[in-house]
Amino acid sequence: MSVNDGTGSASVPALDETTAKFDRNDLVRGWRDYEARTPRVVPALKYAAKTDMGQVRENNEDKFDYYEPEDPSLLAARGSLFIVADGIGGAQAGQIASEMLVKSLIAGYYDHPAGDIQTALYETLVATNDRIHSLAQMIPERSGMGSTLTAAVFVEDQAVLAQVGDSRAYLIRDGAIRQVTQDHSWVEEQVRAGMLSREAAEMSPFRNVITRSVGASPTVQPDFYIEETRAGDLWVLCSDGLTGHVGEGEIAQIAGSHPPSEAARQLIELANARGGRDNITVFILSVRDLIPLSEPPATSSNESVRRVPEAPSGEKMAVSPAKEEVAEPARASWRKLFGL
Repeated sequence: MSVNDGTGSASVPALDETTAKFDRNDLVRGWRDYEARTPRVVPALKYAAKTDMGQVRENNEDKFDYYEPEDPSLLAARGSLFIVADGIGGAQAGQIASEMLVKSLIAGYYDHPAGDIQTALYETLVATNDRIHSLAQMIPERSGMGSTLTAAVFVEDQAVLAQVGDSRAYLIRDGAIRQVTQDHSWVEEQVRAGMLSREAAEMSPFRNVITRSVGASPTVQPDFYIEETRAGDLWVLCSDGLTGHVGEGEIAQIAGSHPPSEAARQLIELANARGGRDNITVFILSVRDLIPLSEPPATSSNESVRRVPEAPSGEKMAVSPAKEEVAEPARASWRKLFGL
């Protein structure tokens, strides 16, 4: 595949091995000294993910992963992160790149000291890109390896998405489906330029050529999107192994008619029934409720005001005393959220 990424540099703690496991204590060590604060609201999410090799490929280069903290301060500052990645580079190379991406992104994002989500995601992605690209330069058989990325962070009443490549995020609201992310692919660029029709793009032999990825080039340029979260929303994150066979209307109908686990199963079966030319990954998230959490009374003069994320527009603000315990109404909300 042909790729062309952007710029930037940063560093995150490196994993000891390419496929090293991570520990929760390592993930959150950067936030232990932060002031205690409670999210204004927490999205109650029901979700499921499935991945399949498909009918043609001999291995699966797709990966999905997620991290959902329960600590109130970490949840308010970083939210819950969900990821779909589609490796490129062939055979072992793509599989290694996508696995490195999801593990490094989770570890680096939750350990990053930045005060806003978009900066933490961007700088972690830049560092991850450096790591994957450097590994590919050292091992000739892995030259050109990389991965697409569609990541969604659910924090308070917002969803913050990071996008590189041609995996996708869809939002289904009130029965209508909308593609939130924009593909970084050659055919999509031709469609936007008016040089190619949507129908011709679907049949083009170049439809799998992507113009951005994580790791295949020395630099990376992610796009970011911010959406308001509402109770009843359905989110679908998926690799192009699904969208190459299943239309938007079918995705909306199946995801809207079944629980996430069953919907993911049916979507993968449908893609396989129509040829399964590529690996197929589906992550479905249902926003069941937005649970309000009461803030403790402001008894300290040393209050902290922190904002989540600024760019490109709109801010949400959470205010809490520096060292106050969560009030009893908030505890009741936490018990409801986590089934305690």
